[in-house]
Amino acid sequence: MTSAIIVAAGSSRRMGFNKLLAQLSGEPVLRRTIGVFQKCAVIDEIIVVTSDALRMEVDVWRSSGAEKVTQIIIGGAERHLSVQAGLRALNPACDIVAVHDGARPLISVAQITRCVEAARQKAAVACARPMTETLKRCDGEDRIIDSIDRSNAWIMETPQVFQKDILMRSYEAVIRDGLLVTDEVSAVQHLGEPVFVIENFEPNPKITFPADIALAERFVD
Repeated sequence: MTSAIIVAAGSSRRMGFNKLLAQLSGEPVLRRTIGVFQKCAVIDEIIVVTSDALRMEVDVWRSSGAEKVTQIIIGGAERHLSVQAGLRALNPACDIVAVHDGARPLISVAQITRCVEAARQKAAVACARPMTETLKRCDGEDRIIDSIDRSNAWIMETPQVFQKDILMRSYEAVIRDGLLVTDEVSAVQHLGEPVFVIENFEPNPKITFPADIALAERFVD
């Protein structure tokens, strides 16, 4: 059984309003994200970890076509606490877990499927894309001081998909050791486990600023 945890409990401080309810081609960002996982045949259940303000909205969506959503739970103050809450809510039969940011509505069914299938073979994988831009390092006054080698550099995206046991043990260690991690790769690496990238060839931006909505509109089917 493969479960998806969609993390959607952020405060949207940088957006200025709740980005997860922002309209993307006539559909709220979070609803579009949930809809992709609903359509994906390899996903058996969806757990949405969200804020109290969005819980009723998600429940309405569940009753109107998102029947794979089995639980809607309230997240924590930090992302890793929200993921931990989602892990506690997993169906006992689950053996593969995909964690995805609710603010990445352009993820494709094909890429979710590739990541899940890879996780069954490699145990721990992350959707990612190779760094292609030139990178520079600056000092405290924003003055460029040197270049950063982009060879073998990858930009992490979601979903990040794992065999359940690995991710559960990783988050137990993160909570136990009082760490603050911003993605699942960091949590799993804390245990010393290898994680492999699965290249994403399609746009998968995270909605963070108002301009990101206009950008995402260009890629909506």
